[in-house]
Amino acid sequence: MARTRTTPSPQRRPGLRGWAGRGGGAQPYLDPAPEWRGTTVQVCGLWPHGVGSGTPTKGVPLGRDLHSGATVCCDPISWFQRAGLISTPSLFALGQPGLGKSTLIRRMALGLAGYGVHPMIFGDLKPDYVDLVRALGGQVITLGRGRGHLNILDPGEALAAANRLTGDARRALLADAHGRRLNAVSALITILRRSAPTDREETVLAAALDVLDARHDGVPVLGDLLQVIKDAPEPVRAAALDRGDITRYQEVTEALEGSLAGLLGRGRLGDTFAHPTSEPMKLDRPVCFDISSIDDSEVMLQAAALLSCWSYGFGAVSTAHALADAGLEPDRKYFLVLDELWRVLRASSGLVERVDVLTRVQRTRGIGMAMITHTMRDLLALPTEEDRMKAAGFVERAGMVVSAGLPRDEMPRLSQVVDLSRIEQQRLTEWSTPPGWDTTDSAVSPPGRGNFLIKVGGRPGIAMHVDLTPSELLVNDTNKRWH
Repeated sequence: MARTRTTPSPQRRPGLRGWAGRGGGAQPYLDPAPEWRGTTVQVCGLWPHGVGSGTPTKGVPLGRDLHSGATVCCDPISWFQRAGLISTPSLFALGQPGLGKSTLIRRMALGLAGYGVHPMIFGDLKPDYVDLVRALGGQVITLGRGRGHLNILDPGEALAAANRLTGDARRALLADAHGRRLNAVSALITILRRSAPTDREETVLAAALDVLDARHDGVPVLGDLLQVIKDAPEPVRAAALDRGDITRYQEVTEALEGSLAGLLGRGRLGDTFAHPTSEPMKLDRPVCFDISSIDDSEVMLQAAALLSCWSYGFGAVSTAHALADAGLEPDRKYFLVLDELWRVLRASSGLVERVDVLTRVQRTRGIGMAMITHTMRDLLALPTEEDRMKAAGFVERAGMVVSAGLPRDEMPRLSQVVDLSRIEQQRLTEWSTPPGWDTTDSAVSPPGRGNFLIKVGGRPGIAMHVDLTPSELLVNDTNKRWH
């Protein structure tokens, strides 16, 4: 009788989530284990059993990774200088209004201040940074009609610094201050006229500035410059090519005199630039130029204030670097914030050019930079094709791009300059969803508020969420008018 051998069936075992199948009780969701991060000194008793988080640990602690819960540390200066993760110390932030872009940059500015980096806001239009700068012990300079003055002929600390320098360093600093003042006057005339001064007029202005510096004691103002041109000294007449004919000189300088008179309180720009500087800028602390009192309808005055703040502010930064190079002052780093970038760029074509130059040379100037706007459409809405091409390059040259929630139709434009996966695009679109219709709770926030995606080149993005500490809430309230 033949025997048959039966093979015993393999013992059934549960899967990673329990018994599968109907009635098996498999768990569809598993709570992640709590995670902590620390150095080998802090958690030496656990080493080497800890597991790395996979997110950078150098920089300002911004928030939590949405996937692992690990702390995300990030800022353009630390990632450039200390970590070597990006090639230029700059950041470009995009996102719909009200999702926390300015809050994220304020967190970076606060953390960088702890590292010894001075935040600089050369034109706060809302204002968004006044409370933070004051809390850091910084300087807030207020400009506007009846609220403060900025003398564009004021060299700031340049003259005092030049007296401490010798040789080529002194000559270079004085030449830089002279060129900066000439460019500032030309820029204001361009805004007033809506066209640039002629080559001959700029030559006359340069000669008049030289005469003014030689004859005037103290810090001159625009009225003094206008008087020099009216007095027609020989160096200025030679620059005007009047051929010894005073009538010809007056014809050449008539339009220039009219433009300067328009900057002295008799024109659309008021007297904001006609008097001595109300409050000189300091070099050893955070600084914010508050121009929020200028109404949005006063586009020309807003553009003039921005250009003047930039000229004055960067002049102060150049002076600080010159003193540091000579060993007379400590070497300071600066974090420049350009919030509401779309308003800055539309204010004047000259500002587009200045931002374009800055995005190329901020490494050599010791300046980290954060540029903030709503969408790529803001950059493509500039009046000229040349300005649009320059503005699109801001995103391409940024060391990192940080995105909050964005509308779906923004994805094709953003994908042209940032390598976004399909899942990352879907996430950004979901973050732009408005809050629910339930109005019983007035504190309902949009689901994407505080969520950001950090992108560097073609690397996968880091999705994170920012939560404010109680002490930060006091300097992050941008809805004061509604309380």
